Amino acid sequence: MKISKLFVAMLAMLPVEALACTSLIAGKNATADGSVLVTYAADSHTLYGELYNTPGGDHKPGEMRKIFEWDTGKYLGEIPQVAHTYTTIGNMNEHGLTISESTWGGRAELEDTTGIMDYGSLIYVTLERTKTPREAIKIMTDLVNEYGYHSSGESFSIADANEAWVMELIGKGGKEKGAVWVARRIPDDCISGHANHPRIHKFPLKDKDNTLYSPDVIKFARKMGYFDGKDEDFSFSLAYGELDGTATRGCDGRVWAYFNKFADGMDKYLPWVMEAKGEPFPLWIKPDKKVSLNDMKWMMRDHFEDTPMDMTKDIGAGPYAVPYRWRPMTFEVEGKTYLNERAIATQQTGFSFVSQMNEKHPELMKGILWFGVDDANTCVYVPIYNCVTNVPYEFSHGNGDMLTLSWDAAFWVNNYVANQAYNRYNQMIPDIRKVQKAEEDTLEREVEMFIAEVPTLDPDAARSLLNDHASIATRRYVKRYKDLGDYLLVKYIDGNIKKEKDGVFERTPEGMPVSPVFGGYDERYYRSIVDQTGDHFLIKE
Repeated sequence: MKISKLFVAMLAMLPVEALACTSLIAGKNATADGSVLVTYAADSHTLYGELYNTPGGDHKPGEMRKIFEWDTGKYLGEIPQVAHTYTTIGNMNEHGLTISESTWGGRAELEDTTGIMDYGSLIYVTLERTKTPREAIKIMTDLVNEYGYHSSGESFSIADANEAWVMELIGKGGKEKGAVWVARRIPDDCISGHANHPRIHKFPLKDKDNTLYSPDVIKFARKMGYFDGKDEDFSFSLAYGELDGTATRGCDGRVWAYFNKFADGMDKYLPWVMEAKGEPFPLWIKPDKKVSLNDMKWMMRDHFEDTPMDMTKDIGAGPYAVPYRWRPMTFEVEGKTYLNERAIATQQTGFSFVSQMNEKHPELMKGILWFGVDDANTCVYVPIYNCVTNVPYEFSHGNGDMLTLSWDAAFWVNNYVANQAYNRYNQMIPDIRKVQKAEEDTLEREVEMFIAEVPTLDPDAARSLLNDHASIATRRYVKRYKDLGDYLLVKYIDGNIKKEKDGVFERTPEGMPVSPVFGGYDERYYRSIVDQTGDHFLIKE
């Protein structure tokens, strides 16, 4: 497969969060309980996992809202504040509106560093100002038209308990004010997603109920020489994105894995995924079965298992079937460039979530942000309710950072567990799964109990209960995971595997440790040694 030099160069130049994130969507009639589900993994080598919170309130005329670029913390400017803002908790607001993103870069000449609104600010400012996806799309596009768009090409998932949209947007490089964009409503009985490559190709031009777009989205592409066909043949993705095999395999491949998990017949799109050939797979599909909340959590832990890109099968997985590849994304051997697979679950995740939005839930639980930090594969998703105003200490800003370890911070404790597993994955992951599953099963049972109980309580008491539960649940899981990390260190130290009986490490009658199991390596590893060294290590008889 040919890898474009442009793509490789972009990997080195783009911001740390760019070309990194995954967002999956399931409409309310595609899910087992009628929830709209949206996932997000904020993947970055420098992003610290914490839960953002902005209290809502009333604002005086003339008050301004400062804008800082999310990727860098750089001050970009300020915009007028609105009269009233809503409380936000992570990527959700008090009304259960959720917005997530993935960066795709696109044509480099369309970046405009003079704009004020970067993609992160678009998300969080919009969450402060509106209740519904359609209103959010208008606010986001109005903001970039008024103040300019500071980032490169971006896809957004925008959803509430009633509907979900995907919007894709890119600036005009300072050549004209604002941005070009298109937004499509995901059918209620379908699933969708995006992962660092624009997913909207052709779209209907006269379906205002389900498709919105900037008036000049096609005209501007013609002006720039990106498109010269009939309007009805226009593809936003092909016009404004950069298409090559790495964009489809490393980006679209993650969405394909999601579709492939829940629908038959996805193999026909493998040429597109593997080599950017043939027919692009659709923006949405109807799943063969209803998707559950738990399905979405585990989809965020996917490493292409049981597909042609299965990361546990090739030699890069090593002797312990490790489904991770350290960066950089590409490498060279004898003048040829190769790539590492890029799965949904990856080691360098700041935070991830599964947002569950359901009109049948009590108002204070209409949105539940199942929130986790660090690698989604090993995290525990904790319920953070749309009414929550107090961030659990273990998720709070200022409790450690990327360069400051804190044993009270969920991010660092999860890393303590995950980074041990990266060394001997197939030996350790069963122990992690036991604790992870037990915690999440308990949390789901507790949430079901609150769904029944909260309507019977006074609103203030219910709000207090849910705030307390988010904090207690987070503290409980972090303590359990710290104990899990200690357990892994003891059990697997020095390449050994300590024996256990009835959940306790075994000792001899005299109190000494029982001799451990020598786990060694898998057969492929031993065979590769012989293949490379011949009889060098052969025991001579």
